[in-house]
Amino acid sequence: MAIEKVSTILKDAAKHGYGVPAINVFNYETIKWAIQAAQEERYPIIIQFYPGLDSYIPLSVVSGIAKDLAARSSTPVGIHLDHSVSFEQAVSGIKCGFPSVMVDGSSLDFEKNAALTAQVVKTARVFGIEVEGELGHVGSGGNMDDFKNPNNFTSVEEAVRFVEITEVDSLAVSVGNAHGAYIATPRLDFDRMRALRSAVSGSLVMHGCSDIPAEQLQEAVKIGFSKFNIATEYLRAFNHELFNGVDEKVKSMNNAIATFSSIEAATKEFVRNKIRLLNLSGFKV
Repeated sequence: MAIEKVSTILKDAAKHGYGVPAINVFNYETIKWAIQAAQEERYPIIIQFYPGLDSYIPLSVVSGIAKDLAARSSTPVGIHLDHSVSFEQAVSGIKCGFPSVMVDGSSLDFEKNAALTAQVVKTARVFGIEVEGELGHVGSGGNMDDFKNPNNFTSVEEAVRFVEITEVDSLAVSVGNAHGAYIATPRLDFDRMRALRSAVSGSLVMHGCSDIPAEQLQEAVKIGFSKFNIATEYLRAFNHELFNGVDEKVKSMNNAIATFSSIEAATKEFVRNKIRLLNLSGFKV
């Protein structure tokens, strides 16, 4: 199976009625374990990286690791650069080997967002790279207004225009979701989601899927959303196991390799559980 286009993965998900977890990673282990978990479930997965972490690990290193591991995977793996906020940052992802990039101009007005996104799409097409855009700013789970106020959500009419103007492969939307930890339980706007799915061509993406109740995520899959971004929960699971899942015998070894190896199974199980949650159709590769 090896590396697969993100668009191919998402189209197949829509066709067969399942959702694909897009897992944000930050090092070799988080990439390897997510891919292995998908292989164990015989399920596609998307590995993605937030470019704001490039001072911790360069884009080219993440791309290289992900491509190497994906090339040896028995299940489809998409590789994606998450949340570029400028033309230059998106192009840097292309230069560093990401087959798919996101450009997030959602903090701009409609016309500037569309112009920026279209510029990235035009450049990306030269190199055969796919592009995700965002319309309707997906804010912070720490700000109630960002995910509770419908005035901040994506307009269906604007979404149709945006996709027509930019020709993006996928579109991230704001429908009651937000990034990071939520200060209150989110309630997704299913009516808006259905309207978006009916009106918009291409794949629909939900950011901020960490801690959204399971039944709401499953309803999103039923509606036809395909890509589900998961960052906060994955990093939390990794961190929890690192601090709480290492037994005293391993700690006494004072060996970093033994420590990381001891948290592998539990961290992979987190990814496997997300896959099972989104796999409403019982899909297997």
